[in-house]
Amino acid sequence: MDFGKVFERVKSILVTPKTEWPLIATEPASVSGLYTGYIAIVAALPALAGFIKASLIGSGGFGIIVRSSIPIGIAGMLLHYALTLVLVYVMALIINALAGTFGGQQSRIQALKTAAYAWTASWIAGVAIIIPWLGWLIAIAGAIYGFYLLYLGLPHTMKCPPEKAAGYTAVSIIIAIVLNWIVGLLVAGVVGTSMMASGMHVTSGSGDQVAVDSNSALGQLAAMGQRAEKAGKELDAAQKSGDTAAQTAAMGKMMGAMSGSNGQVEALAPDQIKAFLPDSLGDLKRTSISAERNGAMGMQVSEASAEYSGGSNQRVTLEVSDTGGAKGFIAMAAAMAPEEEKETDQGYEKTYSAGGNLVHEEWNSQDNSGEYSVIVGKHFTVKARGNVDNIDQLKKAVASVDLTRLESLRESGVKSN
Repeated sequence: MDFGKVFERVKSILVTPKTEWPLIATEPASVSGLYTGYIAIVAALPALAGFIKASLIGSGGFGIIVRSSIPIGIAGMLLHYALTLVLVYVMALIINALAGTFGGQQSRIQALKTAAYAWTASWIAGVAIIIPWLGWLIAIAGAIYGFYLLYLGLPHTMKCPPEKAAGYTAVSIIIAIVLNWIVGLLVAGVVGTSMMASGMHVTSGSGDQVAVDSNSALGQLAAMGQRAEKAGKELDAAQKSGDTAAQTAAMGKMMGAMSGSNGQVEALAPDQIKAFLPDSLGDLKRTSISAERNGAMGMQVSEASAEYSGGSNQRVTLEVSDTGGAKGFIAMAAAMAPEEEKETDQGYEKTYSAGGNLVHEEWNSQDNSGEYSVIVGKHFTVKARGNVDNIDQLKKAVASVDLTRLESLRESGVKSN
């Protein structure tokens, strides 16, 4: 088992998929070779991360920790892993069966390559589940990128005409979502958690054309694929030109397309986002404040943070973040996030929707600590955490930020492609 080779393939399919897919399509392979040399290794990562999260780390915070027992966690991990291995093969059979419908050539080996390597992004990103709360945003981003990898790969592995790749991808995605949902339900029966999908409505489908509700998560993915295709052509041209500035701009457009934004997004300037933090929170005075804007691969994110303190050792940290280039991921995650609530003898944790915004709150009654955060306009996040008398103080801290004005800036900095 060559782990170095597996690592190189993972890196190549994620970083340079357009040049990697032609190589994948022409290299010899077998079902057993693909499973033992790649699928069984990479697919184990999210299953292992799920076990670590469920049974070792647990979910919760500020003293509220919920864990599955080790035996239950192992059972869930093994079931998740086994079902994933089966699911890849089932998806390969489906991709192969659909090939003729979209002008492609049937080949079970090529179909298995397609399913395995397109799923790589989701498997790698699935490790992020161990990150508290927002870790699932990374997992969703990985799944989205996996759809894009599938779109790029089908013309090479299944020999479908490029103009039919979008329809081929859309139908495959619908089936993959349903199958993943079933796997989630089966694993949930073992570990005691559940996964739900929402907002996906297929309005019609026949032949090589699929129509979906443009406001649904699947509709947003379809639009994202179209933007990514256009941005990908611009990126190719920029790379061939050797113009560094053009390459940076094209990378920004590509990341904007993949994140669901219609163009590059410039996050709020540090001084602009810092202005949302008040001088005081009731009797708590602001003791420090900072703000910064960072960017990588054409994406920008900015954040402002302030510390407040007062009598009785009360302390609050208030943060305002502009997700900038990642706002599309935030919007899709907010649309698909399940509402849930957990309670223990120490406190509670819950996620729910209020006024069109996704809200997360948790409270530990033993040491009077907690966290309250809101995703505003599917673009900004406002979070208050610390030691106070009750959760209402944290809610008031968030409310001290002008959320209406903040939401009005959700399209600020968007440069349409």
